[in-house]
Amino acid sequence: MKQISLEIELSRLKKTTISRASLEQYQTPPAIAAGLLYRALGDGSVRGKTVADLGCGNGIFAIGAALMEARKVYAVDKDPFAIRTAKENSKEVGVEVEFLTEDVRVFEESVDTVIMNPPFGSQKRDADIPFIEKAMKISKDFYILLNYKAGDFLERIIAGKGEISWEENINFPLAHSYDFHRKEMKMIQARMAKVKIW
Repeated sequence: MKQISLEIELSRLKKTTISRASLEQYQTPPAIAAGLLYRALGDGSVRGKTVADLGCGNGIFAIGAALMEARKVYAVDKDPFAIRTAKENSKEVGVEVEFLTEDVRVFEESVDTVIMNPPFGSQKRDADIPFIEKAMKISKDFYILLNYKAGDFLERIIAGKGEISWEENINFPLAHSYDFHRKEMKMIQARMAKVKIW
């Protein structure tokens, strides 16, 4: 599947209809999700591999990995509304994903690859740390979207356990999702990165 075809397929997914600011639930844009997934595919980290999407939201990374022939895919989110939407999306697309309604700290399956867009930590400081720590524990490689300012922060967390083997700065369109948002769309700086676990 070409990247543009993957992006088109992901753009058809339903968005989560109930979002909680405390969980920093923001939709991952299909173009960004497709780009990160395609990068992981090119690295040999998706096809035939076991993949986990931590904090899966509407399931965009999990479903994308399944479309790109991952051997098994887990989608983990503690929000039952998000899991419900992700299940509907998976059924609509026609791919198999194992959905788990639980905190990522509880998830213990070993996987080859984690692909995730955790909370950026804007509402609750260090909200992304449990996701990063879990990815280091259960996977060989993980791909992550994070706040642009968090690059040094990520290096400190993985110090002695892994290394950032690839990263790219991106513009992340943040759609109006909560009452405190003043604009319909705000562009923020973000970063995509791959971490190789030693």
